[in-house]
Amino acid sequence: MKALLCGKGGSGKSTLTALIARSLSDRGCNVLVIDNDESNFGLHRQMGLELPDDLLNFLGGKKNLVEKMMEAFPKGEKLTLFDHKWEIPTIPEAYVSRKGNLSLMAVGKIHEFGEGCACPMGALAKQLIQNIDIGKDDFVLVDTEAGIEHFGRGVEEGCDILFMVVDPSYESIRLSEKISELADNAGKQLYYILNRAEGAGKEILCCGIPDDRVISTVPIHESVFKAGLLGDEFQASVPEVDLIADFLVGLKSK
Repeated sequence: MKALLCGKGGSGKSTLTALIARSLSDRGCNVLVIDNDESNFGLHRQMGLELPDDLLNFLGGKKNLVEKMMEAFPKGEKLTLFDHKWEIPTIPEAYVSRKGNLSLMAVGKIHEFGEGCACPMGALAKQLIQNIDIGKDDFVLVDTEAGIEHFGRGVEEGCDILFMVVDPSYESIRLSEKISELADNAGKQLYYILNRAEGAGKEILCCGIPDDRVISTVPIHESVFKAGLLGDEFQASVPEVDLIADFLVGLKSK
């Protein structure tokens, strides 16, 4: 199963991606996390892994991919970036970090001033997700950049299910309405994770988000907050995140 997490900046997408990945791996599942946030340099630390080389370099770098895109699009040709399917164990070792049954890939990062937009990363992410074959006990989790640009790039096309992380803010509630519309247009099932939801904030969120689509409500956990602040690997089990992992395992078994 392939699941994508989205939401506004700072809502906790990467934190929850790392925690869900850990919970699934603790159940014996093979988990691949795809880091599709070009400005996030901390997800690998939360997972206790090294940051792998940008997958962009597998294709000769960003400049080379842009040239391929410029050649294909004016002619109306389909851009094809992979010549065969990958399974999680067969991903080229130079572009994946592994620890046990947990793996991490990074589509690409912004490294230099003035290097250009992130559009090539979106094109690559879309095809990468579609190119990975998953087995019986495999899960792919996609951590996206903030906002909704990835919907415009069609990154969600290869995913089975979408999660929106909603934090206690007016902007997040309004964004949930737009993402719901975009998910419907994409023909994808959308569910919500209410993050850092406590007290009055939790009450307001519960009024603005459909109850039947809320998978879990995650309060603030001091140990998770501290580890994230220090850039340490998440060690503690989070019961509210375990509910999300149980949900995914249950869906996959149907």
